[in-house]
Amino acid sequence: MKLKPQEKIIGTIAISNRHVHLTKEVYAELFEETLSMKRPLNQIGEYAANQTLTLKGPKGTIENVRLIGPFRKYNQVEIARSDALILGLNPPVRHSGDLEDSETITLIGPKGEVTLNNACIQAERHVHMNANKAKELKLKDEDLVHVKIENDKGGMMEAFVKVTDNGFFEIHIDKDDACCFLLNTGDEVEIER
Repeated sequence: MKLKPQEKIIGTIAISNRHVHLTKEVYAELFEETLSMKRPLNQIGEYAANQTLTLKGPKGTIENVRLIGPFRKYNQVEIARSDALILGLNPPVRHSGDLEDSETITLIGPKGEVTLNNACIQAERHVHMNANKAKELKLKDEDLVHVKIENDKGGMMEAFVKVTDNGFFEIHIDKDDACCFLLNTGDEVEIER
């Protein structure tokens, strides 16, 4: 279906809670058991794992933080600003995978403890989609769009387009953004180019 100039682009919100992506090697230092699926995520091939761990920073800890599978080629911990304050960290706001000069964080699993350098970020707001959807919407990877929220605490926020092969069309924000704008997973908002 071709997008007409006057048509609105409506997207669905997905709230991303704190979570961890691990390499197979680091996972083996923290867990004895095999990584297993609790439930699939909308991003094709990704899933919330049954396994959780504890995040540890200079000031505090956060328990029961979900792992996201499958394994990745890099270790990444994504937290919100409110989480960072509990942990005593100051992670930069970054795109996934942009970990240079990011925060050091300690992970505690049932088998042991691992400290990861350049691993902790606050994720940029982003709009997932595959190449076909991007073409339909006349958008490309890394484009900056505006997300218009119309509710009691509505407003506008920016988000980057993230085009991947497995991209399911949805807008990922963290829990702090969701609280600020009174948004829930599944809420529909308008995307402006």
